[in-house]
Amino acid sequence: MSLAVELESVSFGYRPGHPVLEDVDLRLGEGEFVAVAGPNGGGKTTLVRILLGLERPASGTALLFGEPAHRYSGRRALGYLAQRSTAGGDAPTTVREIVAAGRVTGRRVVGRPSREDAGLVTEAIERVGLAAVSEASVRTLSGGMQQRAFIAKALAAQPSLLVLDEPTTGVDAESQESLAELLADLHGELGVTIVYVSHEFGAVEQHVERIVLVRRSIVFDGSPHDLPGIWHDPGHVHVRE
Repeated sequence: MSLAVELESVSFGYRPGHPVLEDVDLRLGEGEFVAVAGPNGGGKTTLVRILLGLERPASGTALLFGEPAHRYSGRRALGYLAQRSTAGGDAPTTVREIVAAGRVTGRRVVGRPSREDAGLVTEAIERVGLAAVSEASVRTLSGGMQQRAFIAKALAAQPSLLVLDEPTTGVDAESQESLAELLADLHGELGVTIVYVSHEFGAVEQHVERIVLVRRSIVFDGSPHDLPGIWHDPGHVHVRE
């Protein structure tokens, strides 16, 4: 299997003597659907930033599709939903405008979108089930629908990797289940590599192939059915001391 992500002996700290990650080894194959979970402050977001090349490890190596992550040449095809993505400000940005921003590249920041761009935007909106509200202001939508809009924005870029960091924060349980089913459908239809990062994984547990638990290092990496020494409260991750 070709690797989307390869971290080897990765350590990182924002201050000397205060490691956030220590000796992390992680390999994610292309086309996998993986949950990265663990307690708040356990290093999940830092791990994501390193695998995306947004931070460089203090030691060890981080590869993205076989290239050094911080110099990855296909960065325009990475879909990343940072913690609680928002439309920004009070501007009445529509769903279509948000999704269309996913087609903006460093080479064509201005100008009218091409026919191909418009088609990909419409397709992405339809894939996430927002066609009926495509001209609505994003800020008028529920939290779950807003997250769908940002997923559509990522899909419009035709990503090889889709990373979602705490996508269900502030979203009700029903919307969490709906979002998990959407991601499972997208994974099945498109074969895109998906990394779902959260301190709770109850909604996606039945859909993901692997769960990676992070608490400064990798404390578990395997099937959701093989979680030793862990219990749910419910959906929240607790690692036995």
